[in-house]
Order: sequence, then C-alpha cells, then structure tokens
Amino acid sequence: MKRFAAVLSFWFISTLAVAQTRGLPDFTELAEKQGPAVVNISTTQVVRNQTQAMPFPFDENDPAFEFFKRFMPRVPGGNAPPRDFENKSLGSGFIISSDGYILTNAHVVDGADEVTVRLTDKREYKAKTIGADKRTDVALIKIEASGLPAVKLADISQLKVGEWVVAIGSPFGFDNSVTAGIVSAKGRSLPQENYVPFIQTDVAINPGNSGGPLFNMRGEVVGINSQIYSRSGGYMGVSFAIPIDVAMEIQQQLRASGKVSRGRLGVVIQEVSKELADSLGLSKPMGAVVNAVEKGGPADKAGIEPGDVILKFDGKAINSSGDLPRLVGATRPGTRSVLHIWRKGANRDMPITVGEIVDDKQASARQPRSGKPTEQAANRLGLVVSELTADQRKELKISGGLLIEDVRGTGSRTDLRSGDIILALISKGATTEIKTVEQFNRLLSQFEKGSNVTLLVRRGEMQTFVTIKGLNGN
Repeated sequence: MKRFAAVLSFWFISTLAVAQTRGLPDFTELAEKQGPAVVNISTTQVVRNQTQAMPFPFDENDPAFEFFKRFMPRVPGGNAPPRDFENKSLGSGFIISSDGYILTNAHVVDGADEVTVRLTDKREYKAKTIGADKRTDVALIKIEASGLPAVKLADISQLKVGEWVVAIGSPFGFDNSVTAGIVSAKGRSLPQENYVPFIQTDVAINPGNSGGPLFNMRGEVVGINSQIYSRSGGYMGVSFAIPIDVAMEIQQQLRASGKVSRGRLGVVIQEVSKELADSLGLSKPMGAVVNAVEKGGPADKAGIEPGDVILKFDGKAINSSGDLPRLVGATRPGTRSVLHIWRKGANRDMPITVGEIVDDKQASARQPRSGKPTEQAANRLGLVVSELTADQRKELKISGGLLIEDVRGTGSRTDLRSGDIILALISKGATTEIKTVEQFNRLLSQFEKGSNVTLLVRRGEMQTFVTIKGLNGN
C-alpha cells in the first residue's frame, strides 16, 4: 500500500510538472521590457471649407443612439456655413533606433497635417514623416529625441507557423495594450496586396493597433500589425502583419530618399489553376501565366508573350502568381535578370532588364462598341458571339477576336460576361488566335463532352484566362 502511495505521489508530481511546463507562456517579462519601445501615434488632418455637417448615423430607436449622441452632437438646422474641420485618428508605432526613428503603417499617417507621438512615460513629440509607401503600408517617422528604448529585430526566416506571438499597441486609444496568439500562416497573399508576404496570426488586432509591433517570445519584432480580415468591421480571429525584413528594406529606402523604387516587368499575370495547367501542357499548377504584355515595356522588349508561364525569376521559383511581384518589386530597376518560362510545351530562359514602377495611373476601361447583337443560338460553351467590325478591331488594336453578346447555360457558371472579347483558345499547350465564329465553333467541335476549355479574354484594357469546365455535348 505504501509502495502504491509512493508511486501515485510520484505520478502526481510528474504530471503537475509537465502541466506547468506545457502551460500557457508567461508574457509579463516581454511586456515589461518591450512596452517602452512602443508608442501611441495620433494624427490630425484639416478638412477645409466643409459645407455640410456629418449626418447623424442613428435614429432615436437605435440602441447606439444615446452613445453617439454624447460624442457626435448633431448640428441644428439644415446646412452649416463653410468652415474647417479637424479629422483625428489613432495608431501605433515602435522605435527602431535610439535617436527617434519610428516605424508605423502608411495608412496611419496618410494625409496627416500633424503627427504626435506619445511615449509610455507620457512625453509627447511632434513627428516628421520621412516617407510612406502605400504599396506595402510602411511609413517611417522621426521625433527629435535621444536615448530612447529601441526594439530588437528578429530573423524572419526562423519564424515558424504555430509559435506564440505578442502584439503591443493602442487599440481604441488604450495605450500599451498586450494581446497574444499564434502564427497561423506565413507568406499570405491578399487581394490588391502584391508586394507583401503577410504573416497571418490569430492575435486580437483592433483599430489603433495598426502600425504596432508583433513580437516573438524572445522579445524580437517579427512584423508590423497592418490589417484584419473581417465581415463585421471588428476583429474576427484573423489578422495580418508585414514581415519585419520587408519593412526594414522599405525604411532604408525611405530614409535614404524619401521614396521607394521598385522593379517591374510590364506584364499582367494570373494564377495557374489545375485546368489552366492542363490546357497549357504543364505537369502541375505552378508559376504565373502572362495575360497581357505592355507594349514597349521590359517584358515586351525581352520577347515575353501572352500565354507564357513564368516559372522562375533569377533562379527563384514562382510557386504562385503572388511570388512574382514581390521578387521583381524587390529588384533594383535596371538590373539584368533572367526569366525561366514555359512556352508551347517547352522550357526556355529569357534575359530581361527590369524596369521601374511609376506612379499609378487610372486606366480608362473602354468597352467595345458593338452593333446589333447577332441573333443566333448559343454555342457549346453557352456563348452567343459575333465578329468585330473593322472599326472595332482598329480601335482596340487587335487583328481578330469575337465579341460575347450573351452568356447562357454552361457559360453562366464562369466569369465570362457580355462585352468580353475572346482572343484565343488554349489547348494542350497550343494557343490558337480566334478570328471568326465559324473557326471558333469548329475548334469547339473537336473537344469531347465534359472537357475543359481555356480562353484568353479581353475585358476593357485587361486580359485574363478563363476556363470553362465540363463542355456540353451539343
């Protein structure tokens, strides 16, 4: 009995020790040591000659009415006389050098007439914006101070999915709030965010956290908290941070010149799906397929064509289309590089001189002017198509193509729309330019029922590949 009690006692002590070892980590030391390097950022933007008061967003029956009435008093009367208004916003940042350089998000300081930085010891400084890069959402600001506590930076290559991370910031203005979670994924590509391989976490991030640091358990910064994925406008368990190595590359350029120079190829690309890979003769989905090539751009001069699949850039594999803009964007303009591409069933290397991204231009999306729709039945793809007039081809600067007049049946399950122009059909790695309705229907008749058909389609000023799955038997 005594022996059993001794064994039971040993088991209990061992289990307790294991439980304590495997329990939740202690963030107290990290928060205490790293908190002073995290700052609160408040900005003021003057909106001049505003002629209308902000409409009160709730009626008296809404539960939020009383709350908003306290902080957003309505202006009596209809239209107020023109006057200047101040828009104020809050964010976070962190000190990267003891002489006052601070990293934050570009959207935190965007358009600000005045930027104020408050430290944890309540000291306040007016900050100067050294530069901001909207494409990565990184900004560098500077305060005139010395001997400041600065963060330590992590080696991002050592960051692992599943490890604990901690965010410190000012959500809703609550200074130095600490939240924790784990790394959910690395290298995330987000829509319209082509230059950042985001770190995804489940750390609670809310308005005011933007621009604050994300720490690993060693107290090193691994990223800048930038945005959340939400259907409600608030935190829903998915947040994204800019990797610190990307942010530091950006800040170096901002500190040196106040702006960021990026490489460009002059191509429009899209992801390679399984169906598109089959059509192009690839063994598996990989790389970035070229939809269109800018005339006179770097890729055009190098001989790149629509339908080429870029598999490597300077020897670095393009596993998904989002990899290419990041690699090219990080390349200094004027650099001689090599594209490894797949074209018509064969691999080849294409030397290219990387160009430079210029300021964004708002392209006008011209839609082709069509005549009266051709009265005819839909083809095997569920499309009613017609040939372009000579004037339309001249205006669009194309030699052929068919205008989609209507989308029915099978076609309605794709991304095809009326007004799209079918430029080419791709099958087994071969690209056939489409010129007439008769030729198009003849090509379709050669496919077996249930086949997938990939088309190169022009929409406005853009080109894209569209795959229609499960061709019918008509």
